[in-house]
Amino acid sequence: MTQNQPGSGPTALRILLGSQLRRLREAKGVTREEAGHLIRGSESKISRMELGRVGFKERDVSDLLTLYGVVDEQARDAIITLVGKANEPGWWHRFNDVLPTWFQAYVGLEEAAARIRTYEVQFVPGLLQTKEYARAVVTAGSAGISSDEIARRVDLRLERQRVLDRPDGPFFWAVIDEAALRRPIGGAEVMRAQLEHLADLMRQPNITIQIMPFSFGGHSAEGGAFSILRFPDRELPDVVYVEQLASALYLDKREDVDKYTVVMERLCAVSTTPDETVQLLRTIADEF
Repeated sequence: MTQNQPGSGPTALRILLGSQLRRLREAKGVTREEAGHLIRGSESKISRMELGRVGFKERDVSDLLTLYGVVDEQARDAIITLVGKANEPGWWHRFNDVLPTWFQAYVGLEEAAARIRTYEVQFVPGLLQTKEYARAVVTAGSAGISSDEIARRVDLRLERQRVLDRPDGPFFWAVIDEAALRRPIGGAEVMRAQLEHLADLMRQPNITIQIMPFSFGGHSAEGGAFSILRFPDRELPDVVYVEQLASALYLDKREDVDKYTVVMERLCAVSTTPDETVQLLRTIADEF
């Protein structure tokens, strides 16, 4: 899972299942060509399966598990059960008309995550935006599109936020660069309301917000925004999401995840404490 995700919009479980199959194959020393031959396919078919770009057939997965040496019935049943679920479309598919295919994968992963850690440079994270702020962001980045499409994109962003209100929703930990909080997106009134909203969200036990202050100067994440997602099943790898202008990277190799995790830990160590966050949010709000 190291390239942008084009295609038909894989669900989170499809991506995670594909990643799990890839790890089992690599651990057994089986090539993609050998695996493809077993299921009456090709090397490229195995590649697409492991990237989550195609659906899964129970027969194919069962044959691959045998090839990879997975003989424990409980382990096999758990993976086969995922096959049916992985082929089911998520709620976000009704927004396919306004949702880029490369971002569909992230929404699915967001829904499945147990913990999301994110660093943002330019904007308040999408899961924490007010409706008015979200509309201002979408409008600024969507020159030439209709008001109906803008409304649909805002609705999608608000629908995504429901994940934080679920009893089993993820723990969300955001580090926001101070520049994003001082940039007057939508004007002074919109920004004041957004900053107050962030302060209110700090009361939720599953949300932590820190601010990377201007006073710190240079830091280890000057390369830009990224997110790290962790899942309830510890057998599944963490995924790093790095958004680009018209695509995204999804990284799950241990060495890549470790590099971003180290950067995130450094950011958290030098950013504001929760109490300092609330104080700084109120200070910036008073300046608008």
